[in-house]
Amino acid sequence: MSQRIQKIIGQSGICSRRKAEQLILQKRVFINQNQATIGDKADINMDSIRIDDYVIPKRLNNKVILLNKPPGIICSCNDDLGRKTVMDLIPRELKEGMYPVGRLDMYSRGALLITNNGYLTYQLTHPKYLHRKTYRVLVKGNFSKESLKAWQRGIVIDGKKTKEAIVIIKKQFEEMNLLEIVISEGRNRQIRKIADALGLKVIDLMRTKVSKIELNGLQEGSWRELNSIEWQSLLK
Repeated sequence: MSQRIQKIIGQSGICSRRKAEQLILQKRVFINQNQATIGDKADINMDSIRIDDYVIPKRLNNKVILLNKPPGIICSCNDDLGRKTVMDLIPRELKEGMYPVGRLDMYSRGALLITNNGYLTYQLTHPKYLHRKTYRVLVKGNFSKESLKAWQRGIVIDGKKTKEAIVIIKKQFEEMNLLEIVISEGRNRQIRKIADALGLKVIDLMRTKVSKIELNGLQEGSWRELNSIEWQSLLK
């Protein structure tokens, strides 16, 4: 059944209908490779509808799950070595078409989103949207003021300097420091590599917040489904 293009975009969960009209006026919306205009209609089951480089999927039953990932679990849909993955922690009836948003390495824990919404995944993982992620990190070693400033300014890892970060010392022990770190990029094992470059060893790494979504007491290994208001608030 044909519907106005802004209604289809609104139902997809990408943005409101009013915002969809703005996207159309900005010439960012296409129907079957043709630029859309206000008033155009399409059938999501028959037509290809694209915003920039993102094609709206045919299925519009958006699902977003917040999981408190335990350490030792692989952040993937499946594993060739037969190791337990984050998908093993959610019910079978919710798994179809679902993928983890970004990654937490095997030994890290904490907040992880799992969704079938490709546009949400695109926004949360693309650096240009500057979605912040908050971590609680316990490091061992000599963490000096110079180390703190260097981490905040950015450090070259893998040949590229990291973006500026918020790094706060929450507690200090004899040989350890508990840090709160907020970053807006998600490079491979970024926090661990920075710590290593500063001569520090990560003892525990927990992501406590993804953009606006916090664990808020969600137990390790447990999950909950976000409502539409929660996950749509993440879209920019």
